[in-house]
Amino acid sequence: MARHTPSSAPEPSPAPAAGPIMLIAVSVRRERERARLSLTELAKRARIAKSTLSQLEAGLGNPSVETLWALAVALGVPVSRLVDPPRSSVRVIRAGDGPVTHSEQADYAATLLATCPPNARRDLYRVVAQPGAPRASEPHTPGTTEHVVLATGRALVGPIEAPVELAPGDYITYPGDAPHIFEALAPDTSAILISEHI
Repeated sequence: MARHTPSSAPEPSPAPAAGPIMLIAVSVRRERERARLSLTELAKRARIAKSTLSQLEAGLGNPSVETLWALAVALGVPVSRLVDPPRSSVRVIRAGDGPVTHSEQADYAATLLATCPPNARRDLYRVVAQPGAPRASEPHTPGTTEHVVLATGRALVGPIEAPVELAPGDYITYPGDAPHIFEALAPDTSAILISEHI
């Protein structure tokens, strides 16, 4: 009797991720279509590869802070509109939970804590960063102002040409529509960042 050998099937394509990545995928596509932009045009405006944008809208990959900010600026929306899930009237985010995006250039992670409700203009983030390369931000949408309260560690924060060293409890505000940085000077530096929009 001949022995049956199963034929080798091709490897399946990776399935789109669930959770926050799919939420971002749906949000980016929604905002791109709302702005009536093609994939090519949005990628060009955001200065990212069209293939990166295509994968993002398919729910593949893991977009960095820089990619999300670039897309938000190109779309003319706060970055929170791309990452925040629908909310109930009471919301608790435990430490370590929430939608987190990571930087490509620094050991820096931003967790969106709250977005602006209708007719309000602010988003709230918890930032955790490690010493090393600073997180340098391109200008956000015109009229953006950022507020930072340092919780732990030490950091240089503010305009890229004149950042200020902060200790726990210190507060700084600066234009978010000009280049700015967040550079951790101690391990496990953390802060609360509020981004206000016009």
